[in-house]
Amino acid sequence: MEGVAQPDRQEVTAFLRAWSGGDRDALDRMIPIVYKELRRLAHRHIRRERPDHSLQTTALVNEAYLRLVEYNRMQWQDRAHFFAVSAQLMRRILIGYARRHNLKRGAGILHVTLDEAAIAVAGAGRATDLIALDDALNALSRFDPRKVQVVEMRFFGGLSLDETAEVLKVSAITVRRDLRTARAWLYRELTGGTDDGLPALETSR
Repeated sequence: MEGVAQPDRQEVTAFLRAWSGGDRDALDRMIPIVYKELRRLAHRHIRRERPDHSLQTTALVNEAYLRLVEYNRMQWQDRAHFFAVSAQLMRRILIGYARRHNLKRGAGILHVTLDEAAIAVAGAGRATDLIALDDALNALSRFDPRKVQVVEMRFFGGLSLDETAEVLKVSAITVRRDLRTARAWLYRELTGGTDDGLPALETSR
């Protein structure tokens, strides 16, 4: 994983398989091993919040943990799969927080640039907010959910191309193509840009 401390792969995978197999204590035994990385994922989200945002890194990790407990029947693949799901949960928590507090588009929540989100074409530096990005991702997921998963894993989870490919059971070349096409589609959706010079969206179905 790019720029990520790597907890012991075999140990984490063993805990995940035990958890999937019905060992309810396996998650609690695994959390100390992966806690540092979960905090890194949380910080990756929180650092873009307003300075006075009430939901901080530790609280986000704790909320993600409470939701992970409900995933006891998931057939976990490996460590990369766990972090991909954790990153997705954190995004959903922050989006839910924003919507519950009636934070409107452009109101200052979680501003990101399209380039920073790794979903922009060259030369695009316009800022958007995470609610707008979430709306666009939801629209994309209605006809191509895999491309949304690629964006979530690469941007929100920080997974490498190979790790993303491993979780999705596709090739790294497919992940690279999906990301390129998804970022072009999202650029059009978020900026009202035209199709000129941008690749057409090829669905993964």
